[in-house]
Amino acid sequence: MDTSCIKRIIYTSEELQAKAKALGRQISDDYRGKHPVLISVLKGTLYFLADLTRNIDIPVNIDFMSIGVFSGSAGNSRTGIVRITKDLDTDISGRHVLMVEDIINTGLTMGYLIQNMRARQPADIKICTLLNNPAKRLVSLPIAYTGFESSNSFLVGYGLDYKEEFRHLPYIGEFDESMI
Repeated sequence: MDTSCIKRIIYTSEELQAKAKALGRQISDDYRGKHPVLISVLKGTLYFLADLTRNIDIPVNIDFMSIGVFSGSAGNSRTGIVRITKDLDTDISGRHVLMVEDIINTGLTMGYLIQNMRARQPADIKICTLLNNPAKRLVSLPIAYTGFESSNSFLVGYGLDYKEEFRHLPYIGEFDESMI
């Protein structure tokens, strides 16, 4: 897809790298001696997780989950039912868990995942998100690390997508939906 539908760059590659470095240092300091498990929700978080972990200087384990939002019985509308389509391979019982997310808006999906993780009896659960939009938040979440506060703009790049496109961009840009 053509990038002419990017209105403007919101966060440059350099800003994203600097934020990953700062968050990596903070996580390293906070989790020193704890050997946390970083859990990423595929696919959007992949770029951020890779850069973040390159900047963490303590031992960590990494695992992935994948979720799906399933359609109604007619197949033409989304019900908002979230299901785990790829579960963890790691036993998190008694472990320090850091959920790594690309963007949190309403928090409903992450709230569901946190509830699911708590049932597995970890030592604790915290969240690291690259982008946080508290104006849209519907549920309270244990967000410990935030890269940037985001607006209500539709964002793409650095893992964020529109219909599986634009994830590859090295920056985060505002998507112009009127161009489609």
